[in-house]
Parts: sequence; C-alpha cells; structure tokens
Amino acid sequence: MSSPLPEGLFPAIVQDADTHAVLMLGYMNAEAFRLTQETGWVTFWSRSRQRLWTKGETSGNRLAVVALRWDCDGDALLVLARPQGPTCHRGTYSCFSEAGEWPGSFLGHLQRIVTERAQADPQTSYTAQLLQAGLPRLAQKAGEEAVEVAIAALTEPPERLLEETADLIYHLAVLLYACGLSFAEVEALLRKRHERRA
Repeated sequence: MSSPLPEGLFPAIVQDADTHAVLMLGYMNAEAFRLTQETGWVTFWSRSRQRLWTKGETSGNRLAVVALRWDCDGDALLVLARPQGPTCHRGTYSCFSEAGEWPGSFLGHLQRIVTERAQADPQTSYTAQLLQAGLPRLAQKAGEEAVEVAIAALTEPPERLLEETADLIYHLAVLLYACGLSFAEVEALLRKRHERRA
C-alpha cells in the first residue's frame, strides 16, 4: 500500500485463502501490521489485554499469511490466511461457525482433508490406500468415476448423478494431491481462461 497506514487501530478481517470462509475479525495497529508482514503469522492488537498477540501463541492454532489486501478506502484490511487448527477459542473452524459446520467452499476443505489423510494408516484410511496404490491406479480410478458420471447422467435419476459426481470430485482431489496440484490451481486456470475471453 502506497498511502500511510491508518492511525490507531483498524479492523482486520481474516479469510481462509482456500475455502474463502470468513474466519475472524481482529484489530491491528501499525506494529501488528508490520509483524504480520515480517513473520508471515497474523498478529493483532488485543484490546482486552492492551498488547500485541500473534494468533495461536498459546493454542498453537496459528494463521499463516497468504496475502494482505486493503479495502478501497485504505482503512480496513483483508487477511488471506491458511489456518493451522481451529480459529475460534471455542474450538470451531471459524468464529462465525458452529461445531461441525464447513463454511465457504467445501473443495478447499476437501483438499485439506486429503492432505491430512495422506499421512494416515492405509489400513484405516481409503485416501491413504489410494495414494499407496500409486499414480496409475489413481488415474484409473478417476477414469472409472468419470465413466460412472456419464452413465448416471444418461440413465439414472438426478440424485445418482450427484452422488457419482461427488465420487469423481473426491478422486480428482486425491489424484491432484498425488501430482502435487490442487483445486486452487484448477480454479486459477479457469479464472485465467475466463479473463482472456472477457
């Protein structure tokens, strides 16, 4: 930002960079903003404790900075971050969600679930089993699921098409992970193609 920072405290809205869900609202001052930029971890000014605090300094549930964006007036900050654990002190994903809710785009959540389960025991995790089977099996499985989507579209009721599509998307998430890619990169490519045509 070329203009000076707002004086005093300013609101900082934290949004999950992958799911686009709003995670929390905090307040920053110039020092908190500087530390956030320098360390890559979201830091706020605590109005109740009257001091700087880095989110997760006691719980370990930190927020890794992806990007910082000012609003059009330059007096409120949007922080795009990747949460490491629950954001809210209640143990929920977001300060604006209840336990068990998955706000935002579920594809971002799905990609994280696949990443977590990739480290699980293949005896107990289907995702880990698929990854252990290797890329040829993953590619074959994605192809089988795509065929099932096409068959469901032609011969099954709409709910079966939805089920088969969900299966295909899950297997694509695992395949993308195995290839070091993500839905975010697919989305970026789709956006780029659309921008060229706009």
